Amino acid sequence: MTKLALGPGFPEPSEGLPYRPCVGIMLINRDGMVWIGSRDDGGSSSNYEFSWQMPQGGIDKGESPEQAARRELYEETSVRSVTLLEEAPEWFAYDYPEEVVRKSRRGKHRGQAQRWLAYRFEGENEEINILEPPEGHKAEFGAWRWEHADRLASLIVPFKRPVYERVVDAFSHLTA
Repeated sequence: MTKLALGPGFPEPSEGLPYRPCVGIMLINRDGMVWIGSRDDGGSSSNYEFSWQMPQGGIDKGESPEQAARRELYEETSVRSVTLLEEAPEWFAYDYPEEVVRKSRRGKHRGQAQRWLAYRFEGENEEINILEPPEGHKAEFGAWRWEHADRLASLIVPFKRPVYERVVDAFSHLTA
């Protein structure tokens, strides 16, 4: 398998499973509010108590984090009207709980290492279409809303909270 060119600072565990290289996107509107979506587990609903999250996804071979972020944002929300504001200064990683590794991740990765990027949403809310994603992509969210940045960590699954706290801290000056 060819390794991705992830740049300096990508966390490489000394033992055990590797991290899956991913991006996360903080989409900020003109009022400083952040886009969040409720995960869709089929039927436009979620089986998780903490189902809200920002867009995120894997980095494909040959992609830079910025290219992956724009692609993932478009695939998950239909949004293209954005301006890059900033990239977080480092990779933020989290480990999956053991039951997640066993059930849904097929034991390939210990968790995700994410490169986070903040974008200004330049379009209108009508551009956002999560129920019928472009180019035949499967809907990943069943609902969405604009939220205050300081509430984000309380809405995400607990094992991702430390990363969300770091993301909010890194980009808080953009949401004020």
